[in-house]
Amino acid sequence: MVLYVCADRPRTEPRAATQRAQTEGHAFARERGLTITEVVTDTYGEPDPARRGGWRRVRQLVQTGGVTAVLVRWPSAIAPESADELRHREIAWLNDHGVHLRYTWAPLMSLSGEMR
Repeated sequence: MVLYVCADRPRTEPRAATQRAQTEGHAFARERGLTITEVVTDTYGEPDPARRGGWRRVRQLVQTGGVTAVLVRWPSAIAPESADELRHREIAWLNDHGVHLRYTWAPLMSLSGEMR
């Protein structure tokens, strides 16, 4: 399982959002008896996940078969609302590779794996 974090904005308090998302993701996994094998991070801002080094790493891990699920805090970690077609593309790609997407933020946990 991979925890993907794309939270910090270049002009905000350094690493605060990333640390919060990582803490939440680890708690989510621990509460469910899941093992996070790698934490992958990106700086928030680039709308296309395919242009982010961290998301490319997630795709690489999926392609090698070592990942069954990807944890993210919320959908905009993959792509912002203004680029939801990019988010849907990536979620579909994960699904096509047999990988489940799980949201770690409490209000979205029930939506995990859905095309939102």
